[in-house]
Amino acid sequence: MRVRSGARPVATGGRFLLDLWLIARPALWLVSLVPFYVGHLLATRWLVAGQDVCAPPTASCPAALAPVLTGLVVWGPLVWLAVLAINDACDLDGDLRNPRKDGAPLARGRMSVRAALVAAHLTAAASLLVALTVRPAFALVTLGFLALGWLYSVPPVRLKDRPGFDVATNAVGVGGFALMAGWTSVRPLDGFPWIMAVTGVLVAVALYVPTTVTDYRADLASGYTTIAVRLGPRAAYRLGLAAWTAACAVTVVLAALGEVFPQRVFWVQAVSAPVLVAVYHHYLGRAREPAEVLHGIIVASWAFLIPCVVFALAYTSVF
Repeated sequence: MRVRSGARPVATGGRFLLDLWLIARPALWLVSLVPFYVGHLLATRWLVAGQDVCAPPTASCPAALAPVLTGLVVWGPLVWLAVLAINDACDLDGDLRNPRKDGAPLARGRMSVRAALVAAHLTAAASLLVALTVRPAFALVTLGFLALGWLYSVPPVRLKDRPGFDVATNAVGVGGFALMAGWTSVRPLDGFPWIMAVTGVLVAVALYVPTTVTDYRADLASGYTTIAVRLGPRAAYRLGLAAWTAACAVTVVLAALGEVFPQRVFWVQAVSAPVLVAVYHHYLGRAREPAEVLHGIIVASWAFLIPCVVFALAYTSVF
């Protein structure tokens, strides 16, 4: 594999640890920790972790802060380093052609593919062992996320290169498994509201698809067949918009029926739904450059946060 000119030797010591930090992409941790928090909220009806979960607490439903903090460590740095290190190792040829990856440790030659693979395996094992200290269900959900992450990157399956599967893998991992992880950090999976996982997957689809548009040219040059490469940027955007619209519609219906969502938030959901669709269309409809897409995703996410906060306050009986 070739490396860009000017690459430095493989890093050691503190530089190596810093490169592991960069590979883990801390900015992405919120992608899993936000649904993790929502799952915890659904399981406990508490805005702040560590308050009483059961009345009284039982062995199957502990009222302790430690499992939640452990869960945050697992679903923050550990799982992301495990899946992103394997991704960077498998994507090196394409990353060398992608200007966005110019400073990446592997693309710059500071870390070898072998070192990234070792880091991925060790971190995956560590995340599962730590998850087992919480409960088996939590470890099982963590395993599901790791399996999807590796199937996404590793040949010959390499779902990243299979249009549709690339979107589904990320959406199920972040919108489904991360939500379940928050729930199972404090109680067994029994009683989990699966319709919320459906909503989470739809939102994840809507926010993931624009990222494939960002890498459209680089993926096309590298021969990667992502959903944006197969459908084209415009059609990929329509897929994201459809998922976003469906997620908004589901929340309105749930609020109208009083399922999971308290009925008193119906009007908030009903009014916010068309606004959210309009925001998504306005900021992501024509976005193609990385900065434009990132700005659009941030704006849509912040707009989506408003009805989510109202739901959280009502669900936890704050009002």
